[in-house]
Amino acid sequence: MRVISEGGATVTAGDIARLAGVGRAAVSNWRRRFGDFPAPVGGTASSPLFSLAEVETWLRAQGKLQRLPEDELLWQRVRNSADDLRLLSLVSRLAAAVAHRRLGTLLRGEDSEIAQALPELVAAEGDVPLIRATAALAEARGREETVEFLYTRYTEAHSRRIQEISPEVAQLMAALIQPWTGEVFDPSCGHGGLLIAAGSEPGKVRAVGQERDAATARLAGARLAVRGIDSDVRRGDALTGDAFPGLQADAVLCSPPFSERGWGYEELAGDPRWRYGLPPRGESELAWVQHCLAHARPGGQVVVLMPPAAAGRRSGRRIRSQLIRAGALRAVVALPSGAAPQSAMPPHLWLLRRPAAEDQVPSHVLMIDATVSPEAVVPTWHSFVTDPRRETVPGGRAVPVVDLLDDEVDLTPGRYLVRPVTSPGGMAGAREELLSATAELTGLLPTGSESPRDPFSMISLGELARAGSLQIVPGPLRTEPGPGELAVLTAQDVVLGRAATGRGTGGPGLVVAQPGDVVTSLSTRTPAARVIEEKTALGPQLVLIRLDPELFDPHFVAGFLRASARQPAGSAPGAARVDVRRTQLPRLPLAEQRRYGRAFQRLERFEEALRRAGAAGELLSRLALDGLASGKLQPDPEAGPGPSRDVL
Repeated sequence: MRVISEGGATVTAGDIARLAGVGRAAVSNWRRRFGDFPAPVGGTASSPLFSLAEVETWLRAQGKLQRLPEDELLWQRVRNSADDLRLLSLVSRLAAAVAHRRLGTLLRGEDSEIAQALPELVAAEGDVPLIRATAALAEARGREETVEFLYTRYTEAHSRRIQEISPEVAQLMAALIQPWTGEVFDPSCGHGGLLIAAGSEPGKVRAVGQERDAATARLAGARLAVRGIDSDVRRGDALTGDAFPGLQADAVLCSPPFSERGWGYEELAGDPRWRYGLPPRGESELAWVQHCLAHARPGGQVVVLMPPAAAGRRSGRRIRSQLIRAGALRAVVALPSGAAPQSAMPPHLWLLRRPAAEDQVPSHVLMIDATVSPEAVVPTWHSFVTDPRRETVPGGRAVPVVDLLDDEVDLTPGRYLVRPVTSPGGMAGAREELLSATAELTGLLPTGSESPRDPFSMISLGELARAGSLQIVPGPLRTEPGPGELAVLTAQDVVLGRAATGRGTGGPGLVVAQPGDVVTSLSTRTPAARVIEEKTALGPQLVLIRLDPELFDPHFVAGFLRASARQPAGSAPGAARVDVRRTQLPRLPLAEQRRYGRAFQRLERFEEALRRAGAAGELLSRLALDGLASGKLQPDPEAGPGPSRDVL
């Protein structure tokens, strides 16, 4: 048997699970059950390391591995070629090599010639063979997919250290600067997420970025390059070492560090960028806001992700006041909790515009609450831009500047937004909806025998996929945005159980789900899986599972997917992603699967009725409260206060 791994390479239990397409529990089970399972060669008792060569040999002997996946094999070589402190540097150099325009020509030469031609990318003796291996994977899989694979594996290995803006928030911020043309700048670009979102239509945008860490900047540049986005990403601290002092971009996007104390307060006290006032020592975010404005052309747009405290801190009220008086601040958007990687608090987006000489100072600032309906932010903003003097804007409120310029200059949207409570049928309609929902809820109460059964014999979806019993197809990395006729199912659609609401124009990597397929979301924040009833295209962050109907009931599979995703979601909110291949299914005959499938379907209907009852009850309560407080509703003289509680 040919062992293709390097003898010194080591893997963790998680790596073994990924290579074999099973869950970590299965690996732990193998270690207990099989006396010949390879012994640890390093690590600790809680996190042992195993020889990759020994593990590969054992997996082959057990029939659990036909062939090591080329991408996983490459990652193990990369992971074992650098320690944690040097891993990002190596990953970024390999990604930059894949993105290098002359790599194909260079690979035809000797290793020494490659090292001489790429001195900034070859830092160790083993780097050139790794470059060749990475280039071979890129030749087979594509440059973009290979670079994204390296990036994803690195972020998964260091998920607790990395603060990366989510694709959803990045796309929202990019959509607010449409149309996407000209030069877009991100002075704190990290791995390039915001610039990638802004450059989704290559050829229309030139991406410019700055990042403190050299390896992170290199990786961001590679991710942009393999997408065909013209870019210039440089290393350095944008506040204390501006790499683009003369830049006047068409738009600026930024997700800056929050609450930095050492941002350069003393050395930058007289900096010309502080047109709206010297940022207080504890208000580093206001330094970033002014840096962004300084690098926007007159009339250029700026979108900055801000902590909610920046909207009301007393120390920053003078700068907030000047931003409003000058007409620079145009809108504030309240986002849901967890939208910012820097903090679990619900962040804000500040939408700004660098005033031009001929501009009139706007009379209103738009306030939007996106915690309920984030999809309304962009149309609300565009509606406001079309008519900034109109106070009533669908989805938000245009607040007169005079109302903001008080002693506090508080820019918190919730302070100015009163969500109107309306119901087509008024109080009577809300009561009928609540009674209908609770009646349905009563009829759907979960039932079942509570007598325990023998433990299930489990098998992972990864093992079933390798056996050809089902297919696991990841959704595309992204969909081409546009007003096309293609209906695209989004992750939020799956969570809410609604029809496809996304629209796109197709493109490479399009994945189409057929009736009977199961689709699940990669996010564990809200566990979701559903059975597709009509043909639809899939958006990012989704995985399709195509089943053999003679072997599996789709509702049975969807139910266990939901159950497995719910466990990590409760313990590590917002931190993890579902690894579909590790999901365990019981080995049950089809008739028994269908019995479970019907129970899962009934439970879904119960959950939907529960949501309806909760929404109807909340609406009725708010209608009654607002009606009583406004005088539109009179108390019922026949109604008592309800059941009383004894006061001890």
